[in-house]
Amino acid sequence: MKTKRHSKIIELVKEFDIETQEELTEKLKESGFDVTQATISRDIRELKLTKVANSNGKQKYQVFLQDENQMSEKFIRVFKDGVLNIDYAQNIIVIKTLNGMAMGVAAALDSMGNDEIIGSIAGDDNIFCIVKTEEKAIKLVEKLKAKINS
Repeated sequence: MKTKRHSKIIELVKEFDIETQEELTEKLKESGFDVTQATISRDIRELKLTKVANSNGKQKYQVFLQDENQMSEKFIRVFKDGVLNIDYAQNIIVIKTLNGMAMGVAAALDSMGNDEIIGSIAGDDNIFCIVKTEEKAIKLVEKLKAKINS
């Protein structure tokens, strides 16, 4: 079922300018898939969908099907261009992004393979990352800030 749903998501994202998880949920329900917003959120992460500007200047989901090297370069650029500020409190890292860029920046962050991160949640312009320890959070914040400034 998951494979069929993922295939349908890719098809829908290519066919329509889908701006929100709610829109994607509705399109899937219209196609006969009984899904929740939480399932869609996981699917977006697993499929590494990101938001890009469409011709109207609004954001839409897009699938990147490229080789790993090109993908890494694009993710690094999305990370650098999308992040406004990075800070932490104890073992929680908060990444402030441009409006509508949190999902793309979170996908870029996931592609970096930071094992210190237990999990993350992306909204519209913020990402919350839970890190194993405060010490690891401090080191990761330094590493991410260095990546932005490189």
